[in-house]
Amino acid sequence: MKILKYLDTLNRGGAEMQVLDICRNAGRFGLEITLATRGGTLEPEFGAAGVEIIRLERRLPVDLRLARDLRRIVKERSIDIVHGYQSVDGLHLHLAVRGINTVREVLSFQGFVQDTKNRLVAKFLLPRVDANIVVSSWLKDWLTAERGLKFGKNTHIIYNGADPERLRPTGSSIKAELGLSDDVRLIGMVGNFYRDARKDQMTVVKALGEIFEKVGDVHCLFAGKVEPGAEKKFEACKEFVRYRGIADRVHFLGGRTDVPDILSKLDVFIFSSLHEGLPVAISEAMLAGVPMVVSDIGPHIEATNNGEFGRVFPAKDHRALAAAAISLLTKKNAADDLASRARSHAAASFSIDAHLGKLVHLYQQIL
Repeated sequence: MKILKYLDTLNRGGAEMQVLDICRNAGRFGLEITLATRGGTLEPEFGAAGVEIIRLERRLPVDLRLARDLRRIVKERSIDIVHGYQSVDGLHLHLAVRGINTVREVLSFQGFVQDTKNRLVAKFLLPRVDANIVVSSWLKDWLTAERGLKFGKNTHIIYNGADPERLRPTGSSIKAELGLSDDVRLIGMVGNFYRDARKDQMTVVKALGEIFEKVGDVHCLFAGKVEPGAEKKFEACKEFVRYRGIADRVHFLGGRTDVPDILSKLDVFIFSSLHEGLPVAISEAMLAGVPMVVSDIGPHIEATNNGEFGRVFPAKDHRALAAAAISLLTKKNAADDLASRARSHAAASFSIDAHLGKLVHLYQQIL
């Protein structure tokens, strides 16, 4: 099958990482993928994976020239399916294949469809594409209740999947980089600082004082860039650790490309969020074999099977977060057992093979 995937940008986000893992493994599943994009920070990683990138610029919100260029690619390469991961991407693919009856359309919903423009586009596309993919049952219900999207029989739940090969550590040590001994234990969170109410690093920061008091020789790291508009959130976290006198044990790393190396050194992975679709970060931590503590929002409950494969704490409750982290840090056998069971669960449900198996089955159905 020949698939055209269009992503406006290749910056490091959930959809982009998902497409990267798909492209790296597509050949094993009989998929020939063409990727159209304007480029971005992840472009070198796509290049290293041998993915051919066709550069296309979007100059207008609805760019008919872009749609024309996509249509040319579809015809020249005898594309069977076009697949978009954002509403605006899906709209341009929809315009590109109008009147070409042999081409099928797929649109993925990775997150919350926040602004009015994208909601209107999503509502327009929902009944017109051949298949809509939503990354969790919880997200589908939320989009229906909170955004007024009406999902029909052409809707399918397919969990995001991470590539275990991509998660193999290179041997680089974050402890050495930070000047820490091998005996120091690390807890941490991987996630950007966003301007909207999405990630919740402040609750983690508030929990650290109690964790450090109860468990000696522990440091915490935060890996993630600061989105424009989120600077105050970032500075508030830094100011809080200075105020508590623990700044020497808390490390803000900024955006990183070495997440596998970071995960390999963590004793506990913390993921404190207020809103998610189905975060790739949780899949990555499970597959890396790191015991997890996650906030109790719907997608996390779904991913951990109601807490069976990760400790769950009430969102924004820093005391409960601290208690869960302390339990995993002080009860190694229980933590190892949790991580082992989570890894097996993720391999079956959240690996790239599990994702591609379901995706290819869907592609075959609509063809």
